[in-house]
Parts: sequence; C-alpha cells; structure tokens
Amino acid sequence: MRSFIIFCLGLFSYGQVSGQGCVAIKSGGMTCSAHASGQKSSKSWQLSTNNRYFRSYKHFVGTVEQKQRVDQGTQVINHAYSMDLSLLRRINSSWSVMINLPILSNTRSSLYEHDRKKRNSTNSFGIGDIRLAAYKWLHNPDKYSKGNVQVGVGIKLPTGDYKYQDYFHTTDSTKVLGPVDQSIQLGDGGTGFSLEVNGYYQLIKGLSVYGNFFYLLNPREQNGVSTARGGVASASSIAGGSDVMSVPDQYMFRAGLSYMLQKFSFSAGIRDECLPVHDLIGGSAGFRRPGYIISVEPSVAYEMKNFTAYVTVPFAVKRSRTQSVPDRNRTKQTGVYTQGDAAFSDYTINIGCAIKF
Repeated sequence: MRSFIIFCLGLFSYGQVSGQGCVAIKSGGMTCSAHASGQKSSKSWQLSTNNRYFRSYKHFVGTVEQKQRVDQGTQVINHAYSMDLSLLRRINSSWSVMINLPILSNTRSSLYEHDRKKRNSTNSFGIGDIRLAAYKWLHNPDKYSKGNVQVGVGIKLPTGDYKYQDYFHTTDSTKVLGPVDQSIQLGDGGTGFSLEVNGYYQLIKGLSVYGNFFYLLNPREQNGVSTARGGVASASSIAGGSDVMSVPDQYMFRAGLSYMLQKFSFSAGIRDECLPVHDLIGGSAGFRRPGYIISVEPSVAYEMKNFTAYVTVPFAVKRSRTQSVPDRNRTKQTGVYTQGDAAFSDYTINIGCAIKF
C-alpha cells in the first residue's frame, strides 16, 4: 500500500524523540519498512536522510512543569540537530538490510553548570552510534499488499564519542575541561541490540492504519564517564550513584492513520518515546534522566517515481521526568522524597527524503 510505504519514510531517529531535550534518547536510525510491500522482487538500493531539530527549555518534574525556571531565567536550553544517513539494500521482496550513520550537532546553555551567575554554553559535534539492521516481511509482499507485518533486528555500535568534552566556566576568567552533559553526548558507550515490529492494514482505498514499535536494549550498565563536568564528584552524588553516566535502554511506539491522495500522503498519529527507569537486561545504576514524551504526529509526504520527500512535526501533549534509580537511592538514604527534573521541547521538526536506485 503506497500510503503506508511513503509514510514510513518518517520513521526517523530518536531523541535525540524525542527524547526531546534532557531525556537523552539517542539516534536509533531510520527503519526500512518504507521499502518493501507491494513491489516486485528485484533487488534495489535506497538512500535516505532525515534532518531533525528541536529546542528544549521547559522543565518538568514528573508531569508538572516548572514554569518558574523560565520566569527566573534559570532554565537549561538545548539546541539539537541531527542528520541520519541510511543506506538500505533490498535483497528480495521480503528481506532488506540497512546501515545508519547519524551526524549530530548540539548546543547546551545553562547557569548551574557554570558559575551560576552568567549563562554559558557547551557544544558537541560528530558522528553518533552507527546501527546495522535486517528486516523481513512476515507475508509475501507480492501476494499480500493490503496488509503486512515486518520484523527487524539490529546492532548498535558504540561509534559515537560518549566522553565528549568542552569547557565549563567556573568564573569569568577560569574554565575547566570536562565531559558535557549526557543529553548532548554523541553516544552512550554501549553496544546495543534493536528489536522492531512494523505493520499496516488498508481499511479502504487510499486509507490505511499503521503501527511501529522499536526497542533498543543496552546491556552495559555504566560507561565510566563522570557527571562532575571536569570537577570532583560530590559525596552525595557518589552515595546516590549519580556520579557516573548510565547506559539506558530506550523505546518508541507509533500508531495512526495515513491517507493517499494522488502523489501526496497525509498522516496523523500518536507517538510515545521513553527512556525507562530500568533496563530489560543488565543493571540500571548510574546517572540517567528517565522519562517519556507522548506526541501528536502529523506528516505530509510527496512521491515521485524514485524520490520521496516528507515533513513530520510531532507536538508534545504529555511530558514526564520519572524518578531515577539515584533519585530512589537518595529518597531511601535521606527519608526525603527526591525526583530530578528534565527539560523538554514543545515540538520537533523532521525533514527528509529517500532516493531509490
């Protein structure tokens, strides 16, 4: 079904989902479900790119927005841009393989990371974690064009610099070099494994329902990178377990409707992205900002013979920074309930295209 095929070009990187801010959902790469159903079994290649930008600045503790942070000018502001380059090889009508290379550019400004008097910035730029994946349609696409389910498995390699450093201003004239915040690190330092399920079903001519699920398992518990920003970790952070960065799992779920009108495809759905408190495999200790973002996700795509372009703009409708393992440790140690905050964006802009050859 062409409407589903075109829409699924909008399956793009994370987080960085969105993961829209301090909840550091890293790039997972584009899936290949855009490239299979209803086509002949000849081999082909597809080169795709997705460009993603967001600005996060609204702080939340749980689902409660900390509006005073903006009013007081103490909010953290992240500007995050990513370009995901994906090359897909279609082996036959059912099987495809893909490699994804993310290129990231981030800027983070704050008061508390510096001298608390003047806003200063740290930056990061470079490649992220490369992902390799293989996909299979469960039913023969040449026979089942009305609906189908695709499964995928992949491996994420720790190619992104997870120890990226920049200068933090301790006074107007003094700077110290240290690892940047977890939210703008280029990688997480772990070898991960991705699991995906993508499906669609044609309701009537031109109208389809779709669903996508992506889960990234990161068995490594911590990556050894200090959270002290070039300084010495405090006794409380060591006791609570937040002095070293965690290597968290992440997942994404999407579902909605897509309508094909001549060469245009219009879609709308719900998107849920999450960095969980606990990993499925391995420990969950170390510093992380767990949380989730639920968004309404409209998109439009335009298809030519071998070229497709699209725009998607997920708008956040619910944001939550959940209680982390170090938060729970401090709660037990002090007897005072502790829950950290995180900054989120209102929306994310995604612009991309795919060329088949």
